[in-house]
Amino acid sequence: MRHTKTYHSETFDTQFGPLIIEGPLSSEQLAKYTFDEGLHAFRPPVKQFEALQSIADFEEGRIVVARHKDNIIGYVTYLHPDPLERWSEGNMEDLIELGAIEVIPQFRGFRVGSRLLQISMMDGYMENYIIISNEYYWHWDLKGTRLSIWDYRKVMEKMMFAGGLTPSPTDDPEIISHPANCLMVRIGENVPASSIDQFDHLRFLTRHQYRKARGE
Repeated sequence: MRHTKTYHSETFDTQFGPLIIEGPLSSEQLAKYTFDEGLHAFRPPVKQFEALQSIADFEEGRIVVARHKDNIIGYVTYLHPDPLERWSEGNMEDLIELGAIEVIPQFRGFRVGSRLLQISMMDGYMENYIIISNEYYWHWDLKGTRLSIWDYRKVMEKMMFAGGLTPSPTDDPEIISHPANCLMVRIGENVPASSIDQFDHLRFLTRHQYRKARGE
């Protein structure tokens, strides 16, 4: 599968000045910018910026950023699922994961997260993918936003809807370990039925493994 990437951008005004949403960007393009110290939800900012540049170099990797002047204040990543996750079984070339999305507190309230997803989906090649996002409540900034788990879940769902991702049932152990967790999915218009069937098998892999063990 050839992973074609087409750049798109959007500029909109905020009380802090113009904000640019753009991508997918290469590692060379990312290196021209600074990475805000407030982007530390997953690892220290320096390490996270290095991770983004590495993902940008993957054949299927996509990084879309939000920047204020030359400073990255938000981003979203797309890449193949981690080899340790069930979603990597079968090595589906047309299955990619929205691995992380983050925006610094100062720019929350401007729909930056939703805009990141909308710009991501402007690339027509995204219609060739099944896109998933594993939403775990322990990754959410409940303390910083002062939202309850369920209010944060509503915010996350609304943001994901902007990119066309909707909740999908699964028996993945980590997802079902807490009722607030959820699997969000977007199936592109050009995804073949065979890939959808294979993905459906992965969604309920535990059930299939149980039935296989019973000889059913």
